[in-house]
Amino acid sequence: MELTIENFKETLVDYNIRPTYQRIKILEYLEGNKTHPTVDEIYHHLYPQIPTLSKTTVYNTLRSFADADLVLELHVDNSEVRFDINTELHGHFLCKDCGTVYDFEINTEKINDDQLFIGLDDFSIMSKNIFFTGICKKCKNQ
Repeated sequence: MELTIENFKETLVDYNIRPTYQRIKILEYLEGNKTHPTVDEIYHHLYPQIPTLSKTTVYNTLRSFADADLVLELHVDNSEVRFDINTELHGHFLCKDCGTVYDFEINTEKINDDQLFIGLDDFSIMSKNIFFTGICKKCKNQ
């Protein structure tokens, strides 16, 4: 199914976010580019289409998307923040050579096993984030 501007508007309304043109275009970009983009990447891609767009608008929009749980905010190496439209439980792998962030599936039967987490008795876990770093197979084979 091809997503339309109306689909993006409905999604934003469903998340209690006012569907402005800039927000719709940012959401459209995220849906079409599941590469864990940064604010700068989104800004540089959309600026030619929206010359009035500012990095602050992109940042504030992504912040509101993250606050509404519409996107995941990934903190990579304490140096940059990337955004992921996939909010389902999954892990991330950062290649230290090429900088690509890859998604990987998580066996939810294992991750929800209380025996896996030691020392968190009586804690309320609000989110789970599994993040690995290393060298991807493409870089490793070069």
